Amino acid sequence: MAARTENEIDIKAPVGLVWAMTNDVRSWPDLFDEYASVEILAEDGHRVRFRLTTRPDEAGRTWTWVSERIPDVATRTVRAHRVETGPFEYMRIHWQYTQTDDGVRMRWTQEFAMKPDAPFDDTAMQNRINLNTRAQMALIRDKIEARHGAGAT
Repeated sequence: MAARTENEIDIKAPVGLVWAMTNDVRSWPDLFDEYASVEILAEDGHRVRFRLTTRPDEAGRTWTWVSERIPDVATRTVRAHRVETGPFEYMRIHWQYTQTDDGVRMRWTQEFAMKPDAPFDDTAMQNRINLNTRAQMALIRDKIEARHGAGAT
């Protein structure tokens, strides 16, 4: 069985600023509150392969994995996937940025399947991802809107 999540948020800022801030992988520990560090492993044109490490969870555990992102400026979309899948059989993420009258609608679609021996099944992970994605999107929105309000473009 496979699972899918779709979440979106409206950000009151220019698409260029939203695109720049959310695609600057090096700054993700400042943009997301869940990441402690990012290590760029390879870059080829717009393609970037990187290792993410989370901040410690409530039990003091950190998690790390390698992902790859390929942004397409012309279509304002990003395709990403986990290279080191951990408990996932696969994890693919599609980011879309759509211009709106007030700014940008940012949408994340995540498709995945859990391995049979993973600590969560697809449904439980879907619920966890939805909860976390909504929290991270709100945090990102607030940071981008604050930067926009401070005069960044």
